[in-house]
Amino acid sequence: MATLTKREIVLKISNETGMVQHEVFTVVQKTLDQVIEALARGDNIELRNFGVFEVKLTKPRVGRNPNQPGSSFAIPARATVKFKSGKIMKQRVSHLTAKMKADAEG
Repeated sequence: MATLTKREIVLKISNETGMVQHEVFTVVQKTLDQVIEALARGDNIELRNFGVFEVKLTKPRVGRNPNQPGSSFAIPARATVKFKSGKIMKQRVSHLTAKMKADAEG
């Protein structure tokens, strides 16, 4: 499976819309900046048919180092971002299930 980069997104949008790459990059970057700012304030972000980004607090837990049996340490609670995909994204990605299972089996 390939990885889609921000640069590739900018190129695709630029080619599809005819906009200058620099302008597309600015819009994409400003969009991502707004997402980060909202999450940093603790706000959730809902993008219809895409998904929801939520800020959640993880529970504190005990961690263990497999290289040092018997040693353990406390991992404190912390804020993390969780993503839940939207209906259309789930539908579009669901066809990959069989392919990914086959790839994992060898």
